[in-house]
Amino acid sequence: MRNILILVFSACLLALGGCRREQARPMGGPPVVPVSVAKATEESVPTELRVVGTVEASAIVQVKSQIAGELIRTGFTEGQNVAQGDVLFAIDPRPYEEALRQAEANVERDRAQIAQAEATLARDSAQAKYADSDAALQTELQKGGLASRSQADQSRTNADVSHASARATEAGIGSARAALSSDLAAVDRAKLDLSYCEIHAPISGRTGNLLVHAGNLVKVNDVPLVVIHQIAPVFVNFSVPEEQLPAIRRLSANRKLEVTVSSQDDPGRTATGSLSVIDNAVDASTGTIHLKATFENRDGLLWPGQFVTAILTLDTIRNATVVPAETVQAGQRGQFVYAVKPDSTVEIRMVTVGRAFGNKMVIDKGIAPGDMVVTDGQLFLYPGARVRAVDAAKIGSGPL
Repeated sequence: MRNILILVFSACLLALGGCRREQARPMGGPPVVPVSVAKATEESVPTELRVVGTVEASAIVQVKSQIAGELIRTGFTEGQNVAQGDVLFAIDPRPYEEALRQAEANVERDRAQIAQAEATLARDSAQAKYADSDAALQTELQKGGLASRSQADQSRTNADVSHASARATEAGIGSARAALSSDLAAVDRAKLDLSYCEIHAPISGRTGNLLVHAGNLVKVNDVPLVVIHQIAPVFVNFSVPEEQLPAIRRLSANRKLEVTVSSQDDPGRTATGSLSVIDNAVDASTGTIHLKATFENRDGLLWPGQFVTAILTLDTIRNATVVPAETVQAGQRGQFVYAVKPDSTVEIRMVTVGRAFGNKMVIDKGIAPGDMVVTDGQLFLYPGARVRAVDAAKIGSGPL
């Protein structure tokens, strides 16, 4: 028991000595806070509208057959890029080749009939001419009493019959020529049908899924065989608030307004196009105006149906004060930044924030170009705190 009391008394003496040494330690200055800083700059800032848009193919074509027959060959693979004029499908041409041969045979028959009728017309014309001469002779002989009246009348009748026969032959030639025109049209139609046995790509674009496979019978203008989307160029549809419409109309009247888009999963890759369509009415239900931009899309970055971030550049603000967006903090009295003074201490500056663009922000009031501001490490700061600029990676351990 006595040993225990001695140990407790010794521990108390050691604790008392430690407290006295702590009280005797001199007080140092305020701790230095590691922060990341940046300088406010003066820049020309584009006035931009940032919205979500959707990509739309500039043309969508459903490829259908213009004739009926068996589909015997496919000339592409699903999802392949095709050029205008490429052969996509082949339909069995044999029935249409036979129809062409029949139409051409009909044309030859018509031409032969016309030639025969023209020969008959020449014969009838010669007979009519002879009959006219004979009738005139018999008439003169009758007047001289050398021929009877019946002989003269018979000669005149023969002449009339010859002329009627010639007119009938001429009518037959006209009918044969009309039949020839019809059969020539049938030849052209047969040739056209035969050309439809190969189905060519009407536009350049990307094919989708194959909807009808080789071996199937297809009908005239029936179900689509494949759908082609033209993706170069491509459209991006988006809407902006209607209050922006006057500025958009005014600026687009003098120049093409630039539109930049990026995919939401890869913001680093962008494509640049121009505003091409302003809708003719404001959507009263949403208070927005629909816009359409055109992109060349040569690298295939944009895909129909894809959601993208669209940035419409309207105008440029000159000599704007710009700071990194992470500089601006939200407080009870409004937005503020920590400004670094020449003596390496910080003060709170209430600021009026303008528009944001990219990872930067325009400051309309409160900060001037050249001012040093804190971009990281604000959690440990207070007015008058002393700071030391370090890399952002070293921030997070609190005051040094």
